[in-house]
Amino acid sequence: MNSHGFTLVREESLHEAGGRVRLWKHDVTGAELLSVCNDDENKSFGVSFRTPPKDSTGVAHILEHSVLCGSDKYPVKEPFVELLKSSLQTFLNALTFPDKTCYPVASCNLQDFYNLVDVYLDAVFHPRIDENVLRQEGWHIEAEGPDAPWQFKGVVFNEMKGVYSSPDSVLMEECQHAVFPDMLYSLDSGGDPAVIPTLTFEAFREFHATYYHPSNARFFFWGDDPEEGRLSRIAEVLAQYVRREVHSEVPLQPRLSSPRLLEVPYAASEGEDADKAHVAVNWLLCESKDTEEMFVLNMLEHIVAGLPGSPLRKALMDSGLGEDISGCGLESDLRQAYFSMGLRSIDAKSAPEVERLMMDTLADLAENGVPAPAVEAALNSLEFMLRENNTGSFPRGLAAMFRSLSDWLYDGDAFAPLAWEKPLASIKTRLASGEKVFENAIRRWFLDNTHRVTVLLLPDAGLAAARQVAEDARLAAIHDGMSEEEREEVVRIAAALRAAQQKPDSQEALDTVPSLGKKDLPAENAVLPCVVEQKDGLDVVSHELDTMGIFYARLAFDLSAVPARLLPLVPLYARALTELGTKRSDYVTLGFEISAHTGSLGAGAVVLSRVSDASPVCYLSVSGKCTADKVNRMTALMEEILLEPDFDNRERFMQMALEEKARMEQAAVPSGHILVNTRLNGALSSAGRISEEMNGVSALFYVCELIRRVDEAWESVRDDLTELHERIVRRDDVKLDMTADAALLGAARSSLEALAGRLPSRPLEACAFDLAPLPGAELLGIPAQVNYVGLGLSLKDTGYVYSGSQAVILRHLRMGYLWDRVRVQGGAYGCFARYGRATGAFTFASYRDPNVENTLRVYRETADYLGNLSLSETDITRAVVGAIGDVDAYMLPGAKGATAFSRWMSGETDEQRQRIREEILATRLSDFHDFAPCLARALEKAVPCVLGGADAETAARADGWTITRVL
Repeated sequence: MNSHGFTLVREESLHEAGGRVRLWKHDVTGAELLSVCNDDENKSFGVSFRTPPKDSTGVAHILEHSVLCGSDKYPVKEPFVELLKSSLQTFLNALTFPDKTCYPVASCNLQDFYNLVDVYLDAVFHPRIDENVLRQEGWHIEAEGPDAPWQFKGVVFNEMKGVYSSPDSVLMEECQHAVFPDMLYSLDSGGDPAVIPTLTFEAFREFHATYYHPSNARFFFWGDDPEEGRLSRIAEVLAQYVRREVHSEVPLQPRLSSPRLLEVPYAASEGEDADKAHVAVNWLLCESKDTEEMFVLNMLEHIVAGLPGSPLRKALMDSGLGEDISGCGLESDLRQAYFSMGLRSIDAKSAPEVERLMMDTLADLAENGVPAPAVEAALNSLEFMLRENNTGSFPRGLAAMFRSLSDWLYDGDAFAPLAWEKPLASIKTRLASGEKVFENAIRRWFLDNTHRVTVLLLPDAGLAAARQVAEDARLAAIHDGMSEEEREEVVRIAAALRAAQQKPDSQEALDTVPSLGKKDLPAENAVLPCVVEQKDGLDVVSHELDTMGIFYARLAFDLSAVPARLLPLVPLYARALTELGTKRSDYVTLGFEISAHTGSLGAGAVVLSRVSDASPVCYLSVSGKCTADKVNRMTALMEEILLEPDFDNRERFMQMALEEKARMEQAAVPSGHILVNTRLNGALSSAGRISEEMNGVSALFYVCELIRRVDEAWESVRDDLTELHERIVRRDDVKLDMTADAALLGAARSSLEALAGRLPSRPLEACAFDLAPLPGAELLGIPAQVNYVGLGLSLKDTGYVYSGSQAVILRHLRMGYLWDRVRVQGGAYGCFARYGRATGAFTFASYRDPNVENTLRVYRETADYLGNLSLSETDITRAVVGAIGDVDAYMLPGAKGATAFSRWMSGETDEQRQRIREEILATRLSDFHDFAPCLARALEKAVPCVLGGADAETAARADGWTITRVL
């Protein structure tokens, strides 16, 4: 069969993919196209190239950014940004891996989908990459004068500085390099900041010319769009190419004959204790294309480490040698899989003991057998995950694409990774026959595997400063080694780059980027089903949706009776419900039972603001999901954790507290913008302050003190947990929420209602959340070479009345003004602005930013920018389209139910949402101008908060900010 110059190579009907799967091969270029035709409205496309690096300059990563900076057909500076501004996309990004670069898009709107595909195809095959693009996205010397301070800048350069400032990122990178010492995985495809400035334009351009060719491309489509349209679009692009030999093969790593140890420093704070070393033991496993063996390894990972009571995880935590588990677990994105696990925050001298403990634990499992409950839990977890196919906000089609590439990329079978029923059934048969599947896998891949490398990460308090000194010295050597004319040329190049960045695209160029119009947008919101009923004083909320046989349920417990002093304990209390054990089951048994009979069961605090008056709406969500036949068992487990908790396991709770501390510290650098935003919101609203107390810097400090209390005054901690439980788990004000199809809702409802009826009744008065105010202008100090720069302000008293136009204004700021000034010109990796409709809180925050004062100045000039803004009707329409895309974000059934429940809890009605949609659609330039003076008044009282290192501390001291040391 031939169509549009493609020959059909293979065709199968795969119910796991929901339809027909065809592999096509282009007759002339040899390009392959995997086409999945099913009824998923969230249409997905991706083009992927094998891009093996030869060094750590980050050329693949920089090129991934750069090809989206204009192309022949779309000659604007950043068509990627124009699409983000004006598309209904459900996914739009690009990703660099150690051996491949992928360009995926998705949209539920067919015309929008075609627009995205067309722009991306032209971007990857016909980019307008010039030296300024490399300077902006990769690196350049920022020089305002021949004798002014010089500085390396570039988006990827600063992004990777952020990566190298995170101990966990460094550990994961070094583990990969150590496992693959003799091939390309030993290099950093993202780019080592010390090596990035050696990348030349010639090498940059040559990399694209070599690897971005159809003969090296793999195209992927998924969804309900016509297959003929897929083939014709790709055929049109490939018409000008002929087949070419592209040597992009990814070799196998030869196996090591004996274990190795590698020691690596990481940047730590001054005075960092010696017990802040991190260790991970790593094993090279099978090729990722071995689908059945990868399923065995996935289940084995769950068995040994997936739960708090899993044998390997438990042995490590019980040892008391460290604070939390380290390593990435099973890594399957490369040609060969590997497993990585160890401990964070250990005494460096304990590393051999950690390794011995791991080997002894695995040997015991192989010799004495894996417990049957652990096998049942692992099997159910994997099968539930595969059948539910819950990819969250990430499109299911793109998840399928990445699964397929695990074999397809290496010239293997594109279908096998998608067809999971057969290997899963085979494993079940092997287990039923008595085969020691997991014991044998432990021996083969861990005990008898000589390809084992232990990586020990050691704290070095002087490393961050040393890196900066080396960078400064490098720049000084470059400066001093130049003639006066050469220095002037550097200054001229930097000025030319700034001028190019500041020069707006012509309207003619902008008009080339395809976009939807208002006529393409639905006039009405899609209404999520939400029925609220009362039964015996219980609010029962249900959402009738086709969940493919999955039942989603939650009990929402009011938190208003929790005193302020106990708020920071709520997250750990929520974990304790399922991780500390009950009067009936220890936490090991309970974990296996939950995993064997549900898709998940857990608890977490939710903090919202009531739309009508901005008052906080706080509740503990105890939620679970299961198949129809397991509803009663899940309900029984919910009842057990709610009515029979056991808070008397001091050792286990200490482990949880140490884990919580380690995880918050671990998240500080990669998620610094979230920490800053949480801190800012803590000063701007009651709900924000409560959230900061439970999830922000205050929570980290509380957990550090809690660890001392567990050690010295355990009874008081246990009493606090008991008091929390009595104040939270009550029939009074509890709400029941369920999502499923009509038949399953009808069958499952009585079980949950009966559980709610058995809860104790304890009428309690609401507590006043009287929390101490946060500092004003503040530096949150960490040992990092990049910053996360925030500014918070309140629009509540400026006279601004919320309108849907705010969504359009915010989108324009994020993807226009802030993108241009903070990312493109400033060199930060990202920047955003957020507005709380109910609270009036407005926050800015940047991500992996080399600047502090310059970024704050950009924020403070926002009102002037909006007040003097001139936009065409086309510009406004594009911003409107993008804002509607945010409103109409694609959701899977479980997420739809959860979203509808949150809207009901916060008092947001469908009528209000429809009015906001109409205001979005009616947005005019005058709305931008009207908002400017309100923003200007709020900016007068704006408060900065910055998470950062030495440069940020210098700025903070100069301006008299409070300095709070976080790490």
